[in-house]
Amino acid sequence: MSTTTENSNLMELNLGPQHPSTHGVLRIKLKLDGEKIVEAEPVIGYLHTGVEKECETRTYHQVFTLVDRLDYMSGPFEEQAFATSVERLMHIEVPERAQTIRLLLLELSRIGSHLIWIGTSALELNMSSIYMYCLTEREKILDLFEEISGARMFPSCWRIGGLARDLTPGFVDQARAFLKNFPTTWKDVDNLLTNNYIWCERLQGVGIIDKTLCHQYMCTGPVIRAAGVPYDIRKVYPYLGYENYTFDVPIYPQGDSYARYKVRMEEMLQSASLVEQALNKLKPGPVITDDRKVALPPRHELARSMEAVIHQFKLVSEGIHPPAGELYNCVESPRGELGYYLVSDGSNRPYRLHVRSPSFPHVQILKEILPGSVISDVIVIIASMDPIMGDVDR
Repeated sequence: MSTTTENSNLMELNLGPQHPSTHGVLRIKLKLDGEKIVEAEPVIGYLHTGVEKECETRTYHQVFTLVDRLDYMSGPFEEQAFATSVERLMHIEVPERAQTIRLLLLELSRIGSHLIWIGTSALELNMSSIYMYCLTEREKILDLFEEISGARMFPSCWRIGGLARDLTPGFVDQARAFLKNFPTTWKDVDNLLTNNYIWCERLQGVGIIDKTLCHQYMCTGPVIRAAGVPYDIRKVYPYLGYENYTFDVPIYPQGDSYARYKVRMEEMLQSASLVEQALNKLKPGPVITDDRKVALPPRHELARSMEAVIHQFKLVSEGIHPPAGELYNCVESPRGELGYYLVSDGSNRPYRLHVRSPSFPHVQILKEILPGSVISDVIVIIASMDPIMGDVDR
């Protein structure tokens, strides 16, 4: 829908919320002078499901099902941020094997998220073959998730204190097979896009975000790293033993859409290296804490111990009771800093759970970077931010 404003030659154009290239139900109110954008206003809220408020009515174990639907491209990061928040509040130590498997699954999820981003971004510029390359490779990652959990997009493996289950016997071999073939696909995508004339013309110099603007809007992830700032939660506030792994934080100074593409491409290689290191670090051991305040008893005990049956019933029906307190915990998701601010009043439900979404500032900053561009660049710029609207609205 478009209208012409009174006493002006400017046209008002609504892009979305049902536009296929706004990466979700995002609406942008544009004012145009011909094809040039004069003003842009992001309008959000079309996907608001009240997840944060719903968490106050669920036990801590039930929250996992809610939060991993926020960033539906990389749900394991939501689970990691929430689980670690509760574990820190309760001073629970996660077993080494569980930490290694968590890291492994997170980095696989990061690769899968970036593959979808590159494939859909190319598709929006009429490069359909790239999408098939990326989607085929992502399917292999979803197969790995299905191998360990039976689910594909939302493996839901996280539990407070560790993981719901250990790796299956075939998981490691399947993961190594993926790592062996992934560099070939990555190189194919690199050859098709990185020096492609059309790709470079459409992305280079478009949607520039400098360091100052990143700091004003609290941008993180590939957006701030494409502006030359090496800010990565895995390096700044290490978790899951990231400090014991070798990996680089790719940065580029240009701050444009092409730099954000380059950052994500290199991040996939770094994540593949981290997955390989994690596979090499895997040691036998438990995958969940032996702290009976949070962990269900082993299944073999249920057949011979009434105490174990009662204990399981209490944990499943009533849940856990973290001590009263509050804390903020963050992880590095594919879109940037994902933080959880958790407040406990000592009951079996969170008193307050607030999500620091990486996508929210990346949508709000559009009002700063879209003006001055032409309308054909709007989709390129939105795509380069990689927003997830479930992550924005909550």
